[in-house]
Amino acid sequence: MSDSKHQNIQVTVDTTYIASSSEPEAARYVFAYSITIKNAGDIEAQLLSRHWVITDANGKTQEVHGEGVIGEQPHIPPGESYQYTSGAVIETSVGAMQGSYHMLDSDGDKFTALIPAFSLSIPRTLH
Repeated sequence: MSDSKHQNIQVTVDTTYIASSSEPEAARYVFAYSITIKNAGDIEAQLLSRHWVITDANGKTQEVHGEGVIGEQPHIPPGESYQYTSGAVIETSVGAMQGSYHMLDSDGDKFTALIPAFSLSIPRTLH
């Protein structure tokens, strides 16, 4: 396991509240998140699996483990990025997600790329 390689994987997130799929009266808030994974290193990396921790404002936590993302285990060459969009459903209008990607570089070394915490929240309405 390499400690320094995870720093070469940069993860950025953009979130969107999906009002048309949400049902606030039923405590169902749907969010989409678009993730960009950039390989800032000098060696190819493959995303093998993911681990998410999703927490709502009531402190309810969901953990998600799975192979790849959206059915893929992408290879990300040096200097390149991989982007995908997925979603989460929580019971409150505000929540947070964080996690990690388990990666394999082209030298055969496994490492973990951390996904910094990001917010899930409905946009504020001005009256």
